[in-house]
Amino acid sequence: MQLFTDPALNFAALLALGGAGFGSSEVGEVLTAVNAINAAGADQQTFTAEFRRWGDRLTATATRHPQTRRSRSLRAAQYYDQALFFVLGSDTPGDEEELYLAGRRSWDTFARLCTPAAITDQVPYKGGTSIPVWFFRPDTSGRARPTVILTNGSDGQNVDMWTYGVSAALARGWNALVYDGPGQGQLLFVDQVVFTPRWERVVSPLVDWLERRRDVDERRIALTGLSMGGDLAPRAAAFERRIAALAAMPGVLSPWLAFPPELRSLVSPDKAETNRIWNEEVVPELSPEEAATIEKRVEPFSIPAMLAARQGRIFTDFWTPAQRIMALDITGVVGRIKCPTLVLDYDDEQFYPGQPRAFYELLRAPKDFQLLTAATGAQLHCSPMAPQQHCELVFDWLEDTLGRGQRP
Repeated sequence: MQLFTDPALNFAALLALGGAGFGSSEVGEVLTAVNAINAAGADQQTFTAEFRRWGDRLTATATRHPQTRRSRSLRAAQYYDQALFFVLGSDTPGDEEELYLAGRRSWDTFARLCTPAAITDQVPYKGGTSIPVWFFRPDTSGRARPTVILTNGSDGQNVDMWTYGVSAALARGWNALVYDGPGQGQLLFVDQVVFTPRWERVVSPLVDWLERRRDVDERRIALTGLSMGGDLAPRAAAFERRIAALAAMPGVLSPWLAFPPELRSLVSPDKAETNRIWNEEVVPELSPEEAATIEKRVEPFSIPAMLAARQGRIFTDFWTPAQRIMALDITGVVGRIKCPTLVLDYDDEQFYPGQPRAFYELLRAPKDFQLLTAATGAQLHCSPMAPQQHCELVFDWLEDTLGRGQRP
């Protein structure tokens, strides 16, 4: 399971490699990239540059065959996503938005070349902001089908939703809706909108949009949340009663607890003192790699932090994004969830250890708990090497809970 000695690089590469089962990467391409990165000296710079080259290579290769272009576009979206994840720690942090847009163009091309093509739209959110959506259907019959809304986490891109839900949904005769919420994708990197703790205000307009479609069975709308989406989706389900089933992958009560205790201990009610300690005592001791990691984790909660990182500088206000992250704690609302809920956990969960079981114990709705294990290669956060097992478990449960779709 070890492609790189650096845990962060290794986890990202495992995610890329695992996507091969759903066509969102190619084993040979990923391993060739890994070998090139290791030969050049594995770090965030070489990782970013190599996966960017793979994205550029696939998009630059002309073909008159739509199916080939579709497949290459999906893989390119994956490789641009890998480059995007570490670009703030590279020599060109100012390329972040450009890299996001390159991956977005590849994703949009892929979605347009699906059969049938994904339906795209902009769902009004608030303050003039719209949520981009991609609606995938098994066919164009117009038959009302069960539908799953797929919620990403704090740093994933749309290609991850193909791997962790869309492909599996279509194969079972379900519709699937992919979207960028605040702090994600377009809303973060282009529109500069950060995460909100009121995720029901994000999901409810999506449910409204789905209910206007005759090919959606409004009684069978499910919601999933991957990674930090395991906090966001449950928050929405606690207040949006039209959600018929929920899958938290994993169950997350407090994203703040995923930050190192040394950082969490800095935060006090005194903003000025917190930021003084941050700037005078913490920042000078950070290695370039540590600084880039913190910048990446904080940027979805702070536009000043994101813009500073793009200029090669670390942010100076730690207190404000810390408050936003702490506001995502859903410990007090999990008991409000009424719909059947599946909670996943993983052997060697490295970001939210212990939280899925605590989440499960707080539930008062019909509930199931499933552990994905190292014995079957499904360990680590979100089972990066076993997304097929992951989807089998989740969609078997959804079918058992809400019934099967009609296969195309």
